[in-house]
Amino acid sequence: MAKTPPPPAVPDERIIETDVSEEMRGSFLEYAYSVIYSRALPDARDGLKPVHRRILYQMAEMGLRPENGHVKSARVVGEVMGKLHPHGDGAIYDALVRMAQPLAMRLPLIDGHGNFGSYADAPAAMRYTECRLDAAAMAMVEAIGEDTVDLIPSYDGSEVEPIVLPAAFPNLLVNGAAGIAVGMATNMAPHNLGEVIAAARHLIKHPNADLDDLMRFVPGPDLPTGGKIIGLDGIREAYETGRGTFRTRATTHVENLTPRKKAIVVDELPFGVDPERVVAKISELVRGKKLAGIADVADHTDKDNPLRLVIEIKSGFHPEAVLEQLYKLTPMEDSFGINNVALVDGQPLTLGLKELLQVYLDHRFEVVRRRSRYRRGKAADRLHLVDGLLIALLNIDEVIQVIRTSDDAATARTRLMEIFELTEIQATYILDTPLRRLTRLDKLELEREAENLRETIAGLDALLESDELLRRTVSDELGEMSKKFATPRRTVLLESAGTPTAAVPLEVTDDPCWVLLSSTGLLARTPTDEPLPAEGGRAKHDVIVSAVKATARGHVGALTTAGRMIRVPVIDMPAIPATAGPPALSGGGALSEFVRLEKGEKVVALASLDPEGPGLAMGTAQGVVKRLKHDIPSNKDDWEVISLKDGDRVIGAASVTGPDDDLVFITSDAQLLRFPAAKVSAQGRSAAGMAGINLGKGAKAVWFGVVDPSREGAVVTIAGSSGTLDVGGGSVKVTPFAEFPQKGRATGGVRCHRFTKGEDVLTLGWAGPAPAKASSGNGAPVELPEIDPRRDGSGVKLAKPVTAVGGPVGPLA
Repeated sequence: MAKTPPPPAVPDERIIETDVSEEMRGSFLEYAYSVIYSRALPDARDGLKPVHRRILYQMAEMGLRPENGHVKSARVVGEVMGKLHPHGDGAIYDALVRMAQPLAMRLPLIDGHGNFGSYADAPAAMRYTECRLDAAAMAMVEAIGEDTVDLIPSYDGSEVEPIVLPAAFPNLLVNGAAGIAVGMATNMAPHNLGEVIAAARHLIKHPNADLDDLMRFVPGPDLPTGGKIIGLDGIREAYETGRGTFRTRATTHVENLTPRKKAIVVDELPFGVDPERVVAKISELVRGKKLAGIADVADHTDKDNPLRLVIEIKSGFHPEAVLEQLYKLTPMEDSFGINNVALVDGQPLTLGLKELLQVYLDHRFEVVRRRSRYRRGKAADRLHLVDGLLIALLNIDEVIQVIRTSDDAATARTRLMEIFELTEIQATYILDTPLRRLTRLDKLELEREAENLRETIAGLDALLESDELLRRTVSDELGEMSKKFATPRRTVLLESAGTPTAAVPLEVTDDPCWVLLSSTGLLARTPTDEPLPAEGGRAKHDVIVSAVKATARGHVGALTTAGRMIRVPVIDMPAIPATAGPPALSGGGALSEFVRLEKGEKVVALASLDPEGPGLAMGTAQGVVKRLKHDIPSNKDDWEVISLKDGDRVIGAASVTGPDDDLVFITSDAQLLRFPAAKVSAQGRSAAGMAGINLGKGAKAVWFGVVDPSREGAVVTIAGSSGTLDVGGGSVKVTPFAEFPQKGRATGGVRCHRFTKGEDVLTLGWAGPAPAKASSGNGAPVELPEIDPRRDGSGVKLAKPVTAVGGPVGPLA
């Protein structure tokens, strides 16, 4: 049986036994070093990671300067990936997008055209967007062609790239950085360019400056998204040690969406927090019943509103207290952990504020020093050539003769060098110079150029020899950067969060208050039921036509001309400041926001719905009076309180607060009837009332109300013509209420105004506590005349029409 032949030998086969743990350790260290040095951590000198540096450098090489047009981002990504950055196009484009986003960069370096992302949108694909370098990026790559930084071969050796950019401003501090390496990470906050440069210039002038000196110029970060920084202790710690934490808060304001709806509007969010995250967290907390007082949250961010997050507050909740909950439970207050890790001479170090500034300044000193050497060399080389040309011009005939008698260029160059003691470079340049340049005019220009070159060289020599001049030059150049790019601070720095609002309850407490209705149909509540000074609200705007006591979480009724009572929650009404003066009602809400009325229906008065409160008396245009029993349905939002005859309507109503109150009718034929409220028995909701005043033929009641006879009162009557539409625009008379005697119910009353020529009707009447106040249709005050003691006297002409009259009722007592 034949033996199986052995397998053929593999030529040059080598098997090396390696310890797996050693191989893994070595490979991991290589990988870690690559990530730290080549990907994740910024260089402390220019503040850039390799991908950002390569993008800016390649765009500069492509000529994508601010004065040139935009090009497709995909073209830039392709150039960077193909020549310098051996990684995916997604990573390159993400880095490019970030450098164009004002939300991410305090000083954007790329001028993007198209959708580069916002709070509301992700950036468009690179085939849709366009880009070019911003002016700030030009300052980063300025003088890169003047041997200011070292160039190294790219990953395949076909190109070169800078190991660092010249960086004319401290980009690392201005724009910050974030990255996760292997075993370490960096998170550096952006700062205000003007403040950072001021600190750097101070450090140039005072190298021994301490942290307190520098923090006079850089008090804290200045985040691209604005907001507020709460507490500065963590900032100082970070500036001293390179590590620290501070809290950032959203910037908000409370806004009235409608008179009955308030909202917290978020204008600025903490750095790195997007609205979607806030909305999602609020929704989660509301669903879990961990956050109270929020009715809705909506993100209204768009191109016109860079950030507008509207958080609608439920009625009965204090926006300030809800905001404290939002700060506590949502990302509207966030922490920022500073970890200033950057590469210094290829080594990752944790740096404080002074160290960061010093590393940058040392880099900038070296850049200016190398630039000066380069420029001096260029100037010296040019001066060498100019000196040679000047020698040729002084001996032009001999030079031409030497050239003409030489067999070839090499011979001519050698003879020129020997005869005129020129260098080979000068002789070659003379031979290459066209004869048309060797004129008298060119001689003068060359002499001026030589003089300027010698001055330039002298200046550069002085700079290179003087450390003080070098420092002054760097300081001056930084000052120019500040003038060009500095912007006002966006982030507000606060020592603390201020006075806590824990004392403010989350919900509005059920405190007593007054509910007020103005002549222009504005509804509001006062913060308390304390009386307010009568003079505080007089003659500024509007008048109060009805006022009723209530509680903040209670209800009041709105009585309409159709005899319908509508329940209105007090908590929905705007609370006007006590200092504003209630009659102004400047913060009041329109009635239409609170009640729904039928066509032609109007609200005539407010009524208390408290079973223990005062009773309500009402009067109609046909002279009917009714006192209403406390019979308030608990399961209805509106109900009928009087059965009206056809064509009749309620013209007025008021609370009866005492047994001696008088009920008062004023009619269109200038009659006033005053009778005791005690003479009218209270009736149920369905009752039609009883006769209140005996009306003359064709007359109707124009006003009804309740007057306390124990107080000084006044009667205001306004007469006009029934044939004109100018209601409230005739003559007016103010008479003491005491001049009108008390009569029996259902009688005709007494005359209260004597008509003059052209007058045949009372268009408006009012009776109540003095002093009376009048207003026009838009609420503007109208001056009333002095009191006329004659109850049947005629009035005086009005300057402008009056539509409402009121007095110091309710809280103005």
